[in-house]
Amino acid sequence: MTQAVPRSRPASYKKETALVLQGGGALGSYQAGVYEALSTSDYLPNWVAGISIGAINAAIIAGNQPQDRVGQLRKFWEDVTLWSAAWPEAMTDHAHDWYRYLGAQSSVAFGQPGFFQPRYSFEWFLPDPPTSYYDTAPLKSTLEELVDFDLINSADHVRLSVGAVNVRTGQLTYFDTAHQKIGPEHIMASAALPPGLPSIEIDGEHYWDGGLVSNTPLAYVLDQSPRRSRLTFQVDVFQSYGQLPTTMESVRERDKDIRYASRTRMATAIAAQNHEVRHAINELIDRLPPEMAKLPEARRLYEMGCVTEMDVVQLIYRPFKPQGAAKTHEFSRLTMNERWDQGKMDSQATLLAAPWLADKPAEIGVRVFDVIHDSLVAKRDATQNKKRASVNTDQT
Repeated sequence: MTQAVPRSRPASYKKETALVLQGGGALGSYQAGVYEALSTSDYLPNWVAGISIGAINAAIIAGNQPQDRVGQLRKFWEDVTLWSAAWPEAMTDHAHDWYRYLGAQSSVAFGQPGFFQPRYSFEWFLPDPPTSYYDTAPLKSTLEELVDFDLINSADHVRLSVGAVNVRTGQLTYFDTAHQKIGPEHIMASAALPPGLPSIEIDGEHYWDGGLVSNTPLAYVLDQSPRRSRLTFQVDVFQSYGQLPTTMESVRERDKDIRYASRTRMATAIAAQNHEVRHAINELIDRLPPEMAKLPEARRLYEMGCVTEMDVVQLIYRPFKPQGAAKTHEFSRLTMNERWDQGKMDSQATLLAAPWLADKPAEIGVRVFDVIHDSLVAKRDATQNKKRASVNTDQT
């Protein structure tokens, strides 16, 4: 069967491209699959931003030449799932559930190769005991092996931004190659989720995982000044919609999904609203009489306006069945491959539809697309209509 080919990007679509990657631990292999599809499209990002596992994926993307990125992402994800490589892929659903459970418990007990390892018992009896359950020294070695930081910090390369929280002030901070040099410690800081992983010291300050404040860097990307019209692929690994939980385990999973997905939805809604206000300001200023437009108040208002246009494409990991609350640290090889494949499939379907190429109404400053969600809704509606038609036929 011949695979459908996405439409080529027309020369008239001049928006810059950004890739925004959410935090979510082991769920991050979905993001790698998304990037694999993007890597062969007309939409290679010139700006990659991430938090937590998204920062690690972002660093691997920005820290390699385009032809090497997918291979280096694959190496990272296969290395951190190395211990479960021998498990069979053909198994019953019940066996699959146990496989996931064992994968998560293995991560808790032994850590993940090339990522984090448990503290030694004697460390807890030292005069200054650890402030985390695991040590992330293996991650530093992994980043130095897979990421070219000289390339990341070169002036004409892909821009990289990663978010972390200052432990002392509680403020979300972004390390950005547009403003500073980035090294392994900045990526590790973005992924330092307490109390499991230790804070990372940078210039005398300690930092934790940026997801403690915001699990997505979307607002940072959309609000940066000077703004540019931009197509942003927003890749999330927690879904807003879900079924009513029927067990305590499903309650814990649903709770985690809602907590993290709601932050992303709020960030998207606020960013869209702010941009609409900026457009309204410009429209108002254009309608003012010349003498009023010159007033200091009008000039201050004008500085807050904006005429850029933003397209946000949402790619959200929606697993086909429940995975449990421990899914964020279930680093099994089988599950990693499933998530990677689904990310690639969702991205390919989205690129094929390319709704951002449709004409934009003049009054809209931000458009948000979710091709997979729209497809699922259409299938659900078609099924319901078919059932209703069948009932009407039987009654007739």
